[in-house]
Amino acid sequence: MLHTPQNISLEIGFGDGVVKARLRARSDREDDLRRLALKFRTGIQRMSGVLEVDVDDLLVNLVALATWPEPATVAWDPQLAALAADAAADAQAMGERIDSGSVPTEVTADEVCQLLQSSWTGNLTGFQLRDIARLLSLRHGANFSVPGAGKTRVGLAVFHALRNKGIERLLVVGPKSCYESWRFENQQCLADPLRMEIYGKENDPSADALIVNYERLRFDGVVNHLGQWLTARPSMLLLDEAHRMKLGADGAYGTACLALSPRARHRLILTGTPAPNGPKDLENLFGFVWPGHGRQKVIQAIGDGDLAKASQVLRPLFTRTTKEELGLPPVTTSLRIVAMPPLHKEIYEALLGRFSARAAGSENDFLALGKIAIYMLMAATSPALLTVGATRYEPLAYRVPPLTVPEGSPLAALMRDLPSYELSPKYQEVLAIVAENATKGRKTLVWSTFVRSLNTLSRILGEFRPTVVHGGTEDREAEISRFRKDPDCMVLLSNPATLGEGISLHHECHDAVYVDRDFAAGRFLQSLDRIHRLGLTPGTETRITVLASEGTIDEVVEDRLAKKLLFMGSILDDPAVRELADLYEEPAIGGGLDQRDLQALMGHLRAAAT
Repeated sequence: MLHTPQNISLEIGFGDGVVKARLRARSDREDDLRRLALKFRTGIQRMSGVLEVDVDDLLVNLVALATWPEPATVAWDPQLAALAADAAADAQAMGERIDSGSVPTEVTADEVCQLLQSSWTGNLTGFQLRDIARLLSLRHGANFSVPGAGKTRVGLAVFHALRNKGIERLLVVGPKSCYESWRFENQQCLADPLRMEIYGKENDPSADALIVNYERLRFDGVVNHLGQWLTARPSMLLLDEAHRMKLGADGAYGTACLALSPRARHRLILTGTPAPNGPKDLENLFGFVWPGHGRQKVIQAIGDGDLAKASQVLRPLFTRTTKEELGLPPVTTSLRIVAMPPLHKEIYEALLGRFSARAAGSENDFLALGKIAIYMLMAATSPALLTVGATRYEPLAYRVPPLTVPEGSPLAALMRDLPSYELSPKYQEVLAIVAENATKGRKTLVWSTFVRSLNTLSRILGEFRPTVVHGGTEDREAEISRFRKDPDCMVLLSNPATLGEGISLHHECHDAVYVDRDFAAGRFLQSLDRIHRLGLTPGTETRITVLASEGTIDEVVEDRLAKKLLFMGSILDDPAVRELADLYEEPAIGGGLDQRDLQALMGHLRAAAT
């Protein structure tokens, strides 16, 4: 029936927000709309004849619309209608799979090569063929394989197979670090590579694939432009490192991705860390892939707290290659608790008292508490990191030998001058580990959240020709290349926010040290995989050491990360992740360095201190 404005009894379209639907009733049907509103948990009527509901709520309760008295005169926004039809089909398929507990098998691993045809030239492992088959058996997909399992190649293969079923374009949203991998796989795996471009102002209209970074989505007009690009021809939307949008509609990246979601014919997400902070992250990711029922299934599965059962329920909805399946040599992970020297401990406890007083009454102010947590993490390494130098990145100037502490010094002066009196036990431990590794010809990757800490360690470790990479590094590739190729460069200093994703160092480095860690479990897991990934030589010994100051926030972080990793490992049914929740404790070795050792290794500091 052809709808005209006069005979439309109910219009259903998108609201002002990307996750809202708006239902507008004809004036003589406003009472019916009020009755309909009662059937939606999130329904809000801000004015007569207009109802707003969450899109997820609408999609889960489509059956409620069957009660509308004039079903033939209901007009849908075309994209929302397509999403509703898609969601209904998904709901039926998801229900059947979850009830049976079986993984999708519509496409088998043996059939994948036939679907890819001779135009696919890339090698595929057995687990990659299995993952491709499972993803092609789903209307939409989620690949939660560990870093290093080749998720980029799997995603490209899924798109290539779908091109034979009418999908013409690919939009990849990911971090900037993924660009190189996508361009490489495109050239490596396809006899006729895609016309693939980085999104910009002057893209070729005939491009088969666009890559855009999450940060770019925040720019005015970008989401609308990409939405038009997705709808111009049947397209696939792929989120690489999809945990970047884990906040869903509460975050800028999630909001943008949810806005693009209905415009794509096929949706796929890739991430090795789908729930770094717990169930809510998983809800938002599944809510993107399968709006409505995807989020509902996660809530139902995890609702009773039985993670083993939840894992079984959710297993048919995603594919995952585990570390064990990669066949990598084992990794040794250990926790070293270091005792703070007297002055350091005194300052830390004084700061703890100040920050505790500041936090009182601000329990719901996440921004304020987040800043306090950062300050405490700094103080657990060295309170001097909190003081302001010529710049906020200025290295701490340690003195060798240390000076005597003046009696009656105020707290601010003690914080500022701490490097003159005591060497941070964490820095001392790093020094000992790097020195020991260097004698054996082993390079070391040292992680710290704070740039000032990295710069300080660069001075302390000067004899080992360190290279430093952080957000302000002008030429990261040159610094990384020096670490890889220079036999005298034994240390790479970086932070997980900069190098936690998109780089492989497993051929050059097999030792990593964490000076500090924050509460981001996903970032910790991602950074671990920089040196422990596919391609390691059999028998390689990989060692991860985490440092924690005794009696500080470090111990709180350790406990919280353990709980998050235990949850994620249980949901994914991955023992390797669960094992990280219980790091092996080993004694510190930095205390074994005597004063002469320190003077020999830190001699260059004398000149800097004068």
